[in-house]
Amino acid sequence: MQLLRNRRIMSVFMAAALATVVAACGSSSDSSSSSSSSAAAGGSTGAAGGGSASGTLNGSGSSFQLAYQQAAIEAYKDINKNLTINYGGGGSGKGRTDLAGQVVDYAGSDSPIKPEDQPTFKGGAVLYFPVVVGPIAIAYNVSGVDKLQLDGPTLANIFQAKITKWNDPAIAAQNSGVTLPDTAIVIARRSDSSGTTDNFSQFLDKASAGAWTLGTGGTINFPADSQGGNGNGGVAQIVKQTDGAIGYVDFADASAAGLSVASVKNQDGTYIEPSPDSASAAAAAATVNPDLTFSGIWTSAPDGYPITYQSYALVYQTQTDANKAAALKEWIGYLDGDGQALLPDLNYAKVPDSILTQAQAQLSKITG
Repeated sequence: MQLLRNRRIMSVFMAAALATVVAACGSSSDSSSSSSSSAAAGGSTGAAGGGSASGTLNGSGSSFQLAYQQAAIEAYKDINKNLTINYGGGGSGKGRTDLAGQVVDYAGSDSPIKPEDQPTFKGGAVLYFPVVVGPIAIAYNVSGVDKLQLDGPTLANIFQAKITKWNDPAIAAQNSGVTLPDTAIVIARRSDSSGTTDNFSQFLDKASAGAWTLGTGGTINFPADSQGGNGNGGVAQIVKQTDGAIGYVDFADASAAGLSVASVKNQDGTYIEPSPDSASAAAAAATVNPDLTFSGIWTSAPDGYPITYQSYALVYQTQTDANKAAALKEWIGYLDGDGQALLPDLNYAKVPDSILTQAQAQLSKITG
């Protein structure tokens, strides 16, 4: 899976490099792995042409946005050789913890900071910059089944181990004509504190008509016989290697692993496949809060995939010095600017334009 992901990132980098060369010619007649290279945006809009900031920015967190961070760093490594960007995964919980302790300069997180955790953030007020949108795929491995439809109540009962066989009547009723085996269901879930878990559990809470009873959050007490994987990649590997397995995995990782994914019934009553387009439709119907947080989960959008979530770059509003503030403005300006063009080839969706406009305007709040 990692080899496939690396090949995909490299292809995106090559395409971005070619685009930069063409633009220059016309004007004259970017697991819990990590990635580091020279990178920056040329101004707050992220336009190519070089940046003025220098030094090093370190980030950690969301494994959902890891591939985007890697591709963006690679695609921009020659724009500003004086600024080095490092980003490690580890999960949204780790990113928020690292930012709270001022171990990193920015955090990748798929969920906002909980009110009770805000006092632990030593650097003061935190700004949210949405950088990527995507579906949480319901990935499965069931011999002979290459098409599957599931609704919220059924998924809630599967992940609570109340439905334990693939030929259960609740599954069969939604999959007419599909031969479902008498195979035991194996639950694959995250072992680390995860924004993917947080958002998936929010979907189950909203879409199950009261069937979901395990609550919401970055960690959930799933059934004892469930199997835990670290990061989205870890869950994808469990599903791929285990007959009868089902897990929640970001669509990019599910695609990279070649996993089958289910269509999920949305609020409008339609079974929708996960894709960048269906995620964009769901996100576009979300209500955006003043701090730019929002949720594409269970929005009313006829073509929207109902388990669509978002990931943010979190930074302190007040930085320790002006150079650090300038560097963060350049980098996040790129992630919310030209870098968005990298997302479709990574099987992510772009952040809606209306939200990107607000994010770019918010860059001016970062001060030294």
